[in-house]
Amino acid sequence: MSLPIYQVDAFANALFEGNPAAVVPLEQWLSDAEMQTIAMENNLSETAFFCPEDNDFHLRWFTPTAEVDLCGHATLATAHVLFEHLDYPGSAISFRTRSGSLTVERTDQGLSMDFPAIASEPVDISDTLVKGLGARPSQARAAPDLLAIFDHQQEIMDLQPDFAVLAQLDRRGVIATAPGTEHDFVSRCFYPKVGVNEDPVTGSAHCKMTPYWAGELGRNDLTARQLSRRGGTLGCRLHGDRVILTGQAVTYMTGQIRCPAPS
Repeated sequence: MSLPIYQVDAFANALFEGNPAAVVPLEQWLSDAEMQTIAMENNLSETAFFCPEDNDFHLRWFTPTAEVDLCGHATLATAHVLFEHLDYPGSAISFRTRSGSLTVERTDQGLSMDFPAIASEPVDISDTLVKGLGARPSQARAAPDLLAIFDHQQEIMDLQPDFAVLAQLDRRGVIATAPGTEHDFVSRCFYPKVGVNEDPVTGSAHCKMTPYWAGELGRNDLTARQLSRRGGTLGCRLHGDRVILTGQAVTYMTGQIRCPAPS
């Protein structure tokens, strides 16, 4: 059996920027084990699988080691594939996911994703968090990933995390964030527990950071920059209990997967 596959740089204005994701369109679902194996073989932070369902699409996301509840950049990549390669005729696509219904709309600014806003609560700064990041944040919050809040952008840039220590935390990942110099806020995101030491650009993390920084800065329309080696820029707007994330995407590669027939 042959399956189409696309590799897309999401939250990128040009190739080799942003966060690469694989996108696999399906006519019927593979088994969970088969999808997990493909994601492991791709060895990208996320592989998205989608299948038509009524007038919408059912969308699932896999890291190399686990299925996840929400992934922004792979959703952006999936919408890009539908619009640019599969001739989706509308201006907005609705996806059914573990995190409910997610809509992606094609706009003049790029692709805008309507995601849930995720609130955070203060928690103690643990010794494990400090050791894992190699620096002490000014505060920590749980959302349910850990947010490590720093005061200055340079502190985020200077982090040299110990991923083995961060994997010991009782949270899926750690989001280090601070006010930006050229953007409203900046971040780096670490998920060693699910096989992604540092994610290049993390849409779901901005569902957690946007409500926090909107409250701190007193504005609902913000720009964000993730300071990974590849880097990526996002438009972030808090709209009630939703976050609108806007970015660009670029196709890097198209191909075919040769694999056994669905079980």
